[in-house]
Amino acid sequence: MNVMLNSQSNETPMKSAYLDSIKLIERMHRQFLEVIRLEVDRLGIRDINNVQALILYNIGDEELTVGELSHRGYYLGSNVSYNLRKMVENGYIVPERSTRDRRSIHIKLSPKGRVLWRHLDMMFDRQAASLQTGLISAADFSAISGTMNKLERFWVGALQGSPQVSGSAA
Repeated sequence: MNVMLNSQSNETPMKSAYLDSIKLIERMHRQFLEVIRLEVDRLGIRDINNVQALILYNIGDEELTVGELSHRGYYLGSNVSYNLRKMVENGYIVPERSTRDRRSIHIKLSPKGRVLWRHLDMMFDRQAASLQTGLISAADFSAISGTMNKLERFWVGALQGSPQVSGSAA
C-alpha cells in the first residue's frame, strides 16, 4: 500500500482521524505480516515467505482459481502469479486444470501446504486465547469489523463514482 499521508494544521478533525486510520491500517498489515514471518521462521521453514504463507492460510480447504484469490481478498499484491509459482515449486500448492475450461487452473493446498496451514491455525488459536485475557474482546473486534466494512463500502463507492463520495450533486 505504501500510502504517504501528511498531516496539515488546517485539517478538520474528521479528515485527521480518517488519514490517521489509513496509516494505521497500512502499519498493522505490515506488522501482521511480520508476525507470520516470525512464526514461519520459528518453525524453521525457509522455502516460503510471509505473504505466501498468508495466501496459503486463506486458501485453506478451498479449491479456487487464481482470479478468485484476488476477488475474495485472499491476496492484496500485484504479483500473485510469482507467489503461486513459488508455492507450487516448493510443494505447498497443487495446480489442476479445470475439467470444464482447460484454460482455467484451480489451486489447492498440497499435503505439505496443509501441514503449514495447521501450524498457522494453531498460531491464530494461541493469539486469540491470549487476546481473550482482556486486551481486546470479541465485541471490540465486531465493532472494528463493522467500521472497517463501512470504510470498505465507502471506498467501493468512490471507485464506482458515487456522488456521496465525490461530493458532486446528482
